[in-house]
Amino acid sequence: MSKDPARRPAVPDDETALRRILEGTASTTGTEFFRALVENLAKAVDTDAAWVTEFDKSSNRLRALAFWMSDGFVEEYEYDILGTPCERAIVDARLVHYPENIVQLFPEDPDLARFGAFSYMGVPLKDLDGRILGHLAVMDSRPMPEEPRSLALFQIFAARAAAELQRLRAEAQVREREDKLGRLIDSALDAIVELDETLRIAGVNPAAEKLLGRHSAELLGAGMVDFLEADGGGPLADLCAELDGRPDGERYLWIPGGFRIRRPDGGTIPAEASLSRFDAQGKRCYTLIVRNVNDRIEAERKIESLTVQTEYLREEIRALNGFDEIIGESQPMLRLLDELNQVASTPATVLLLGETGTGKEVVARSIHAAGKRKDKPLIRVNCAAIPATLMESEFFGHEQGAFTGATQKRDGRFALADGGTIFLDEVGELPIDLQSKLLRVLQEGEFEPVGSSKTVRVDVRVIAATNRDLEKRVREGAFREDLYYRLNVFPIQVPPLRERGRDVILLAESFIRTYALRAGKQISGLTPECMRRLCEYDWPGNVRELQNVIERAIITSRNGLLNLHRALPTGPEPTITRSVPESNGDEDIIRTVDEIQKLERDNIERALERSNWKVSGAGGAAAKLGMKPSTLSSRIKALGIRRRT
Repeated sequence: MSKDPARRPAVPDDETALRRILEGTASTTGTEFFRALVENLAKAVDTDAAWVTEFDKSSNRLRALAFWMSDGFVEEYEYDILGTPCERAIVDARLVHYPENIVQLFPEDPDLARFGAFSYMGVPLKDLDGRILGHLAVMDSRPMPEEPRSLALFQIFAARAAAELQRLRAEAQVREREDKLGRLIDSALDAIVELDETLRIAGVNPAAEKLLGRHSAELLGAGMVDFLEADGGGPLADLCAELDGRPDGERYLWIPGGFRIRRPDGGTIPAEASLSRFDAQGKRCYTLIVRNVNDRIEAERKIESLTVQTEYLREEIRALNGFDEIIGESQPMLRLLDELNQVASTPATVLLLGETGTGKEVVARSIHAAGKRKDKPLIRVNCAAIPATLMESEFFGHEQGAFTGATQKRDGRFALADGGTIFLDEVGELPIDLQSKLLRVLQEGEFEPVGSSKTVRVDVRVIAATNRDLEKRVREGAFREDLYYRLNVFPIQVPPLRERGRDVILLAESFIRTYALRAGKQISGLTPECMRRLCEYDWPGNVRELQNVIERAIITSRNGLLNLHRALPTGPEPTITRSVPESNGDEDIIRTVDEIQKLERDNIERALERSNWKVSGAGGAAAKLGMKPSTLSSRIKALGIRRRT
């Protein structure tokens, strides 16, 4: 490329040009290398400008790593290659040369006219796989005819630029990998300790700092054997020696039983470990990876606890039999529902009172489901079904080996109910010696598992239920008075079925739908006669007995008709004195349910008036009617009979 000697110094000869390449770039790297390279390139081929770039394929842009122009550097130069002479070098991946009229050839490139360019030459910079890394280019304000010597020099500078760009890319990739590896090691849950050939600590990750209980500054240079129990240092040295004798590719091993790690507080932690050997700068190094076994044991215990809790919940679901709502429209049930609405959203302890089979457990579930702990478990304990010798373990759990048969640690019902609700059914059956421990849980929220001295704290809402007269049991010395008052914060009386009037019909219809579906039968429903018999029966077993009666009636049903004749227990029918017109021959006398109820109401009212409204005892209405006093009281409430004033 011949230039006007009046404008620039003479073009250096080949030896001088090559010396400039070597001297100008030999002692520098990175940014300084590229700045020296483009300055010397411009001088070597006698052009106004020279620049080297890196290519961003995603944005199709070139960013100048160094740009020399007219005795100075252009800083922060970046541009889109579309419509520029550089585009051909990048897209075609070859050297391009425009000896003149560059502005006319690329009118969409505004920088060419701004820089006063007339000629251009550029070459792509590639890596070993042929990927475009960037490009090297020169431009001049004068013609740049093709000249073999200048092209050769340009290619030499391009090769140097490509080599440095590849080195920088490789260095960046190494830094990225080292950074990822560092983040990987730092984020590992296991403790990772690097040891030198004397078994002194050369590096640790945060998990190792936590396990050993010291900061890295205190650990580096310390002997690893100092952090092992007295019998651990020897085995570690022996294991390292064993690795030294193994061939490459097999210098790793699992340490059976692991070690016990010493803590600054004097305690020890059981740990599993693996050991491997590697060489660095001709010296032996070891990697010890240690895992706190306590974490695994705790995780296994948690899994076991959740498994046990799940099984408890499955048992509770099976016990539900599909009835998860309270059914009833009688005044006693409306009063019960009002009390549930008042207490459900509070944390208050609830005591459910009532006869066996009245549905106290259903009420307890309703309280839990309507409360703030509904997303936590409801754990049920039948205090009457657990042997007295195992009751403390069932309540509070036990440690492994706490008693014969305790082969592993187990959580008790209170631990499983933490954050939720515990339902103590038949609480009146609790042994007196366990009542004091239950009182402590209710008052303090803490207990010790059987065989443990560690205090466990829980946050549990308590719902208790009993069919016993607890006040009487307190007087008899069978129930602690302080526990009774602690349970009796909000007592709720669950009414017996005989006091719920026509609720028996609503419940029966609900049970019919459920059991008919299970049995795959079509049941036409309750006939007036069935309703009469259900309403007149005394139901000593309450809702549970009704449920069983309906299931039996469906099992024995035929042609879609409920068989109450066989299902309902037989017993003395209430004696109802009434005038009945004589029948004509063998014709049955048919009465509607309303007629029967009116006759029954009139008969009971006459008996009450003749006994001066005395229900039980000698001369009472029950004796006159041949009924049980409890049955008569139930019918009086069901029929709405009131004494006239």
